[in-house]
Amino acid sequence: MNKSKFSNRLINETSPYLLQHAHNPVDWFAWSDEAFEKARKEDKPILVSIGYSACHWCHVMEHESFEDEATAAMMNEHFVSIKVDLEERPDVDQIYMTFVQMTSGHGGYPLNVFLTPDKKPFFGGTYFPPQNRYNMPSFQRILTSVAEAYRERKDEVLTSANDILGEIRNLTSAKTTGENLSLEQLDYSFKSFVKTFDNVNGGFGGAPKFPPPMSLEFLLRYFYRTGNENALSMVEKTCRKMANGGIYDQLGGGFHRYTVDAVWLVPHFEKMLYDNAQLARIYLHVFQITKDEFYKRIAVETLEYVKREMTDARSGGFYTAQDADSEGVEGKFFVWTPEEIEAILGTRDAQIFNFYFDVTEHGNFEEKNILNVKNSLTESAEVLKISEDELKEILALGREKLFGEREKRVEPFRDEKVLTAWNGLMLATFAEASAILESEEYLEIAHRNADFILENLQKDEHLLRTYKDGKAKLNAYLEDYANFADGLIELFQVSGDVKYLKAAKRFAVVLITEFWDEEGGGFFFTANNHEELLVRTKDFYDNATPSGNSAAADALLKLAHLVKDGERYEQFAASVLSSVAPQIRHYPQAFGRSLSALEFYLNPTKEIVVLGERGNELEREVWREFLPNKVVVSAQNADDADFVPLLEARKLLDGEAATAFVCENFTCQKPVATAEDLREQLFSE
Repeated sequence: MNKSKFSNRLINETSPYLLQHAHNPVDWFAWSDEAFEKARKEDKPILVSIGYSACHWCHVMEHESFEDEATAAMMNEHFVSIKVDLEERPDVDQIYMTFVQMTSGHGGYPLNVFLTPDKKPFFGGTYFPPQNRYNMPSFQRILTSVAEAYRERKDEVLTSANDILGEIRNLTSAKTTGENLSLEQLDYSFKSFVKTFDNVNGGFGGAPKFPPPMSLEFLLRYFYRTGNENALSMVEKTCRKMANGGIYDQLGGGFHRYTVDAVWLVPHFEKMLYDNAQLARIYLHVFQITKDEFYKRIAVETLEYVKREMTDARSGGFYTAQDADSEGVEGKFFVWTPEEIEAILGTRDAQIFNFYFDVTEHGNFEEKNILNVKNSLTESAEVLKISEDELKEILALGREKLFGEREKRVEPFRDEKVLTAWNGLMLATFAEASAILESEEYLEIAHRNADFILENLQKDEHLLRTYKDGKAKLNAYLEDYANFADGLIELFQVSGDVKYLKAAKRFAVVLITEFWDEEGGGFFFTANNHEELLVRTKDFYDNATPSGNSAAADALLKLAHLVKDGERYEQFAASVLSSVAPQIRHYPQAFGRSLSALEFYLNPTKEIVVLGERGNELEREVWREFLPNKVVVSAQNADDADFVPLLEARKLLDGEAATAFVCENFTCQKPVATAEDLREQLFSE
């Protein structure tokens, strides 16, 4: 076994991203008191370098600069260097990303920020090349300039740092004025989505193009309430274009992070748990509305990918991400040449397969091919002069054979840490999928995941952020509590197991008692007992993942219908939505999850109770159609009525195996025992 030439303190960490840097010649610290004490004692500036394991340009900068001994020597002599996994420490990342965005006008990863020994930022940027290029100074030049400025003009540096800190505090602690909530806000937001929609390719805006699952969910809910066909059309076009594009793994299922173009063709090839959790759920909802098997197939293939490649078979935890690179080359695992495909499928089948999946001699990515679909099955069959059935058979066999061959390649690195927030997102998706698709296997996956988090990522009744190699650590953040509580509520609704609802309520209490801002309203990102950082931030924007505030509002609104003292939970949710309403008016696309929660809050909610053995026809009927404004209680009897008020005085109709009760606006309809009668109650105006 080869012994590494260098090792540093990161060798003792569990984060795969930090461990990737454990053998750099840089004398890295993790974020720790030890690092800041050294900086104070030696009066050195600090370099904080933030990234994540699936980040392509993070790998590039590591190879070019952090593995370079001359660069490392400069860092070790003049700085105390700290490596941060942004997925473990989003609290740290939020502060310094805000600084870089304020001072440079843009942000991204890797994020490299220089601090004073008391953690105040004074200079920063993203990727820096090893030599002057791309109109950017080299990293060594940056190091020299910053070290010189700190040594020779320290007073200026400290004054600048204090001034900038004041601006960051003003930005992150600004009190929101609040606004009355109305349907007009939803109509205004819908019109904004229409203006920015890409009518040709789906999605919003141009390149680079990111999947917008939270915006799509809002549009589905808007369609459900208003019947506006354009809302559904925008979702369908986007979902079809994404699923047929290179952003979707046509062989293995699952979505890549984003595409560098506007047509969903060339992705950055990393796959993130949170994208696939949210997108699979969107495709399930579109399937519920349209009954089109295409959307069901994409949802199932994505969930099967997560089950196969992103789930710890022993524990049930969901992994974080898969890298874009394999063997040091971005996308190598996923791309093909016509010759490779012909060698596997034979000449005739390869010609058919290559036509359908747009595989050509000149390629569409660095002379190789990202599989994507440009023509429908019908159009392709006509051009190829074969039947659709034969085409389907050849494509199915071809996908199976190519997938098997691809499995022999060197696979991209997988980040196997388990993050509570992202697991909550996927937990909710598997739970809902189990009901929509009537899958006991998916329900078991959801059960195992929830039980794993409850048993392994709690300490003293409080959640922890991350788990890896048998160790759970770091205080959970707002998004961890909110997303996991939401997942538990979803699991309760499909399983009827009240222990999950009790846990969700307990975490909601923690949210309110330890994260709520009594003065300014809204939830802080960190709890009252969290490590003291430069500022205590609040997160309202829905970016790649839901903001902690929007996810909390969503979960609290559902909880309000399911447990006692529900009005209290609704008040906190309404306060969050009122706080964010003025910002939604300026940029609705940044508040997709909040808009969906607002749809739930402003419109009547059907409270559905189904009594009877699990899996009865009434239960199945509840999940057959897209019904976003609902809460569901499935139970064999009313034994848990003390905790779940909707069960009070409920009993089966005489002689019936199952009975459903539908209530709305404090009024209940008569109990029913057939799917037809239940359907009529669910969709009556």
